[in-house]
Amino acid sequence: MNPNGADVPRRELFGLRLDPLTMGQVVARCTDAIEHNEQLSIGVVNAAKIVSMRRDAQLREAVAGCGMVLADGQAVVWAGRALRAPLPERVAGVDLFMELLAESARRGYRVYFLGARPHVLARMLEEIGRRFPGLVVAGARDGYYQPGEEAEIAEKIRTSRADILFLGMSSPRKELFMREWGPATKAHVLHGVGGSFNILAGETQRAPLWLQTHGLEWLYRAWQEPIRLGRRYLKTNLAFLALVARERIRRRGAPAPDGPAASAPAPADPAGTAAPAGTATPAGTAAPAAPAAAAAPGERA
Repeated sequence: MNPNGADVPRRELFGLRLDPLTMGQVVARCTDAIEHNEQLSIGVVNAAKIVSMRRDAQLREAVAGCGMVLADGQAVVWAGRALRAPLPERVAGVDLFMELLAESARRGYRVYFLGARPHVLARMLEEIGRRFPGLVVAGARDGYYQPGEEAEIAEKIRTSRADILFLGMSSPRKELFMREWGPATKAHVLHGVGGSFNILAGETQRAPLWLQTHGLEWLYRAWQEPIRLGRRYLKTNLAFLALVARERIRRRGAPAPDGPAASAPAPADPAGTAAPAGTATPAGTAAPAAPAAAAAPGERA
């Protein structure tokens, strides 16, 4: 088997195809894209984003258009097991961010940071310099730019010769930028890391590891911001559980592959059509992104 999981078939959940990869395989795919001068956009999903995608076609298409789609939330991994579409492990966006920073420092890759408020970006760069002293920072730009400046920003990223572009923005803004301007940046790997800049800057704290491994990182964040996130997480998690239950019932009632209805087209899934399988597609295949989705359990969207 290819060590980067290139020959592993995707798993379908809620009409979306996910790559069933370990963290090591994901990092290997990213390094392959850089070494072979390809471009790979990365999409991550968790419970809240999947719920949002059921009613937001543009967000669904934006995520499905990414070259690699990963299970960011532990709840998605559990859903995969329950629905007989197993995923080997959670690949959290912030953890992948850290792994790619470490790999870039080892291999001499050039990285560019786009997003967050100016003071958060500055603090994050200081922390990155402390943790990864050998990292080559090709450039950085805060995320508070005016509409119409995107072309200039993409050109700056291109001239920086960045191998990896990290977007510290919320969804669907990061997907929209990758779709419209990703190809122009010429970066080989594009990873939307959401609130990870804030975590490295010390603005927000991640949950203890035992909460993360038990899928309760959302509870820790709700405890930190109960007014803003408490009701949202409760509503989203209940909706996700309902989706899993309904999908399990639907799959149990589906005819066997050689049954009389095997040739009939599947009913339209509100979650949308899946992205074509593949490991390295241009980031510009996604549809225009929709208004920002709710932050997902364990992740700033």
